[in-house]
Amino acid sequence: MDFSLGAIWDSMGALARGVAVILLLMGVASLAVFIERVLYFARVDKRGLDFAQSAAAHLKGRAHAALLEAAQGSAGVPLAELVRAGVAAYLKGDAEQRAGQGALSPVELARRALERRVESLKAEARRGFNVLASVGSVCPFVGLFGTVVGIINAFEGIARTGSGGLGAVSAGIAEALVMTAFGLAVAIPAVLAFNYLSGRAQQLDLAFTQSAGELIDHLEQGHGLPNA
Repeated sequence: MDFSLGAIWDSMGALARGVAVILLLMGVASLAVFIERVLYFARVDKRGLDFAQSAAAHLKGRAHAALLEAAQGSAGVPLAELVRAGVAAYLKGDAEQRAGQGALSPVELARRALERRVESLKAEARRGFNVLASVGSVCPFVGLFGTVVGIINAFEGIARTGSGGLGAVSAGIAEALVMTAFGLAVAIPAVLAFNYLSGRAQQLDLAFTQSAGELIDHLEQGHGLPNA
């Protein structure tokens, strides 16, 4: 018997082919998520560094209005979105305080806005991780299901020929082994991708938390001084 993948596919039943297609789709989905997240983290690193360099000058000169304008002009940059949320809340609270309104201080308003924004940015950094986790955990069992289907086909071959020879069971055994290997081939890269991206996301979480804390420290130290 020909044991090439094409020949094994031709010998598969509809159920086994359905399992193979499901595994293929899950593999494509995990690959798409991995590529999209790698590009996301690379974009965040580059554009975030560019924004941080321009924001440092505004912070040094306490030009909060100019910093807010720069953050608003950096759409799609998580660090800029974080700074925009904090500075906008601070300026709004400062204006209300000068007008004799508002129960909370500008710094407290900024802190609360930053906390909410940090949480949303953390969730955004992990977008698609559930796909990788699901593929990594489910695919081995899908492959095992395909293995069971292949073994059933092997026994059907024995029943048809009335013999337990290699020729009667080879197609089913080959199908079973291919399904096992296919399931593992999809699951293992998905698990590795999930672990790698989780590490990148944790680094980004730490960067968001530190940036928010540094911005609050800056606002607290200079609260009450004139803003540019």
